[in-house]
Amino acid sequence: MQNQTQNQHPPALGDRRAAQNAAFREKLRQMALPLAPLVQLTTGEIHQSFPFTLLKFWLLTDAELEELAHFYHQRTPCQWTFHYPCPIAWSSDMPLEEKRRRIGRFIGLRGCETPTTTTTTTTTTAAPSQNNRNTRNRRVPPRSLSEEEILDQARHARLFSSDEEAWRRKFRWYN
Repeated sequence: MQNQTQNQHPPALGDRRAAQNAAFREKLRQMALPLAPLVQLTTGEIHQSFPFTLLKFWLLTDAELEELAHFYHQRTPCQWTFHYPCPIAWSSDMPLEEKRRRIGRFIGLRGCETPTTTTTTTTTTAAPSQNNRNTRNRRVPPRSLSEEEILDQARHARLFSSDEEAWRRKFRWYN
């Protein structure tokens, strides 16, 4: 009996916080969610850096994200690129969060879809005129796109035109 009490360790800091805070306990549960591994089409192997939990996904480094994109034929398009369930457009000069979002979308995480951007912004003036009291929240027109940006958008639209349909087929039971 005395031996039994000596072998018990005090609870870890995370366990103590989880016992006291329901939001923290819920976040720990979310971060421990398992992720189903994706296999490479040509070899059937799983990349060594593939995150098996949601926490490991959020801890992926830039280099690991680059390796994952290359391993799953997304960094350099080839004959296998579009055979994956949700192919992505990859560029090595993207910021880390954009890379993480695209890999998350590639492996099927919800909430990693392409964000919708608004191009209009509001500006404020120093003092509204007496004739027009609504000048404070005036909309600034969006800037015109360059020819290169238009071609880039058309290229992306052509590559991912069937993206919505692919998601519907893949997750029809989930929606």
